[in-house]
Amino acid sequence: MSDPQELPIHTLQFYTTAEYPCSYLAGRAARSQVAAPTHLIDNDLYGELVQKGFRRSGLFTYRPHCDHCTACVPIRVDVRAFQPTRSQRRCWNRQEELSLRITSLRWDDEHFDLYQRYQLHRHPGAGMDDDMQSQYQQFLLTSRVNTRLAEFRNAHGDLCIVSVIDVLQDGLSAVYTFFEPEAPGSLGTWSILWQIEQCRQAGLPWLYLGYWIEESRKMTYKSAFQPYQLLRNGSWNYPIS
Repeated sequence: MSDPQELPIHTLQFYTTAEYPCSYLAGRAARSQVAAPTHLIDNDLYGELVQKGFRRSGLFTYRPHCDHCTACVPIRVDVRAFQPTRSQRRCWNRQEELSLRITSLRWDDEHFDLYQRYQLHRHPGAGMDDDMQSQYQQFLLTSRVNTRLAEFRNAHGDLCIVSVIDVLQDGLSAVYTFFEPEAPGSLGTWSILWQIEQCRQAGLPWLYLGYWIEESRKMTYKSAFQPYQLLRNGSWNYPIS
């Protein structure tokens, strides 16, 4: 990844965190490189940072900066060239009845209940299934950039999916999505397809999906949305097949 001194953002400083247990690869230690001060990171600066491989958790803008590991690779979907696979088209068609509401970030008891169910079923023991309300708010409902909250309900009015999305000049950045864990129809895949379609309608060329980790089964699903680019050695490139 590129050196922070090469960023066209001379007002920011960058520091490296202490080691902490890696959330994705068991037995490994991780570090993050953090951009500061947070109050200077507006939507334009954040968009430049995303192009350099950063993303955010609440007000915390970071990228992996581990001592002996480069497994976390930034990934973005090429919206203009994207063509869904047969299974992705089936997934999309199965959820035609979902209704959408887009709002600014806000607290909602129903959203938080769904978030807790999702963490308990999908990520048990990962350190997020026992989140308190304040942690949830700091993680997903705190932002200084152009962030939208999208909620989806089925034909019966039941909440199915909540997505938090940052709107950048060159694309959308998928912050986090959680959904009814026992619902049929591959809701996680469907939510990414919806975000790709939102980019297409807005004329935005990229959907940023965070980090792709080849060794992590939880993260390899991102490479199913093709074509995509990976950021390695400071340059976005299509992987060589």
